[in-house]
Amino acid sequence: MPMEWTRLGYVPGQVLRMFGMRRSGNHAIANWLQRNAPTGQSVFLNNCKPNTDPLNTFRSIEVDGKIAPHRRALRNLSSIAGRVDDNAMLLFSYEDVTPQMFASVQAVSGPFDETLLTGDVLVYRSFLNWAASLLKKMQANDSYSLLRRNAILLQAIDHYGVLLQQVEEADELGFTCICYDDWVRSAKYREMVLDQLDLPLRDNSLGQVQSYGGGSSFQKQASSADELETSRRWQKMAEDPEFAAILNLAAHDAKLTPRLERLFPRDAALLARIVGANPSPEKGTS
Repeated sequence: MPMEWTRLGYVPGQVLRMFGMRRSGNHAIANWLQRNAPTGQSVFLNNCKPNTDPLNTFRSIEVDGKIAPHRRALRNLSSIAGRVDDNAMLLFSYEDVTPQMFASVQAVSGPFDETLLTGDVLVYRSFLNWAASLLKKMQANDSYSLLRRNAILLQAIDHYGVLLQQVEEADELGFTCICYDDWVRSAKYREMVLDQLDLPLRDNSLGQVQSYGGGSSFQKQASSADELETSRRWQKMAEDPEFAAILNLAAHDAKLTPRLERLFPRDAALLARIVGANPSPEKGTS
């Protein structure tokens, strides 16, 4: 038996590793994947620390879709994860990073044996709705100054662009991609993704709103994902001057915009109009 499974406390069937930027529907999709686990049982290690062993550095843990004692699991993972039977799904996730960001230095999962993986999953979301949701979330945090908030957001946009690059290279890399916008909109799309991952269709609903990160940035009272208006986030931020400033910078990013043109042409068209109304910051006078 691999050392990883001895520490885990059971021998998993499907072993999925998931990547996605914050506010991209990661936890909704993680919950959906667990609800469609082949045996109906699962362990989810949430938001693991990059470059380290995911079995040691997860920020929270779920067993069969329910929050389990985190500190106890960090001390003795098998005492918590071992509650499930062999062949239960193992899912572990990373936020705001992609495998490419660490490939030249160290494996993103540190010493974890990647040959044990069944597959890698990349979760991504349309740029305007993602950026609006992330900014709205940070604006609610009084500990962030305007400058710190926007420094974090601009770095996140840079990482978002790298993620889109890997989405475009997914066939070559062997990744399964899940576009959150399509996932919310189409049951047939969700069925297609389950088929790609060799998962049975047990529960193809959107499920309940997940509590991670404080839930929805815009609709705090929503309990069912069906209530969320996730495709209209950017319109609700359209008059926000901070959001406009961020979009102006993003609109002039020569690496980001071509990827948006291919993956999210509507977002790219709006940014192109912003470029037409504003000169590039790189061409300003000193």
